[in-house]
Amino acid sequence: MAQTATHKWAVVLHGGAGVIERKDLDAKTEAAYRADLQAALKAAADVLDKNGSALDAVEAAIRYMEDDPLFNAGRGAVFSAAGKNELDAAIMEGSSLRAGAVCALPPFRNPIDIARAVLDEGRHVLFAGMGAAAFARRAGFEPSTLEAMTTDRMRQKWEDLRRGTIDPGSVPTGTVGAVVRDANGTLAAATSTGGILGKRSGRVGDSPLIGAGTLADDEGGAASATGQGEGILRVCLAKAAVDEMRRGLDPASAARRAIEHMSERVGATGGLILVDPMGRVGLARSTPSMAWAAAWQGGTGPIGDT
Repeated sequence: MAQTATHKWAVVLHGGAGVIERKDLDAKTEAAYRADLQAALKAAADVLDKNGSALDAVEAAIRYMEDDPLFNAGRGAVFSAAGKNELDAAIMEGSSLRAGAVCALPPFRNPIDIARAVLDEGRHVLFAGMGAAAFARRAGFEPSTLEAMTTDRMRQKWEDLRRGTIDPGSVPTGTVGAVVRDANGTLAAATSTGGILGKRSGRVGDSPLIGAGTLADDEGGAASATGQGEGILRVCLAKAAVDEMRRGLDPASAARRAIEHMSERVGATGGLILVDPMGRVGLARSTPSMAWAAAWQGGTGPIGDT
């Protein structure tokens, strides 16, 4: 999507770059994705309409999608090879470059809220595994359980994987992300995921790593990535796209160039959503589908797939 107008505030969301083509989605599932993306978009837009901060807006959108079992983040996250949830999330603000992230986090309801608490505390940027869980408890978050976080759909996918009847690459990633410019000109980005179905214990993808899956810098732009995490990590995809915007490229062109570079350099697929310092938005993908939604002061973009 190319959107070249500037805006006082703007927000773009993604619900993950996947392997399912739109023609293969049944009407009921497609309608559910559209409705849930619209609700998450409204959560962010409501913050921005009240002159709220970019950080609060991206957190609100991601929190909604983490609570939504359709997405592979928070409730509904995929299982690792050990049959566990290992959750990743990051959030970043572009004026001060403050950031907070957690990775390989055991079940907690909203990893993005914990990542925000890491940012607000300001001592560290990234907590991992049991250290992330300990930080969350100290910050007042209550642990959840695997049962509470699990959907029947994801449990079935894991059982199918154990039986060898599906390939993990056939399951949509469902990573969720948001990028925002608020009315004061501050940018923010956030990303949350359960990772790859059947991943080895301790595997960390791109989503919680600043510059790979998540980045916000008021001097360049904000980015959230989704797709094949190892490839995104190897090319620092979010930073590559933001650097293109810093050099003057519009967000849609910057997203396409970064995705094409990743494909050419490491053979990986994925998607990107971007917003630049002027409030222009853009996105690109090299996967069969990527759920997304966008809004800006006084208007909205299409809701659905690219």
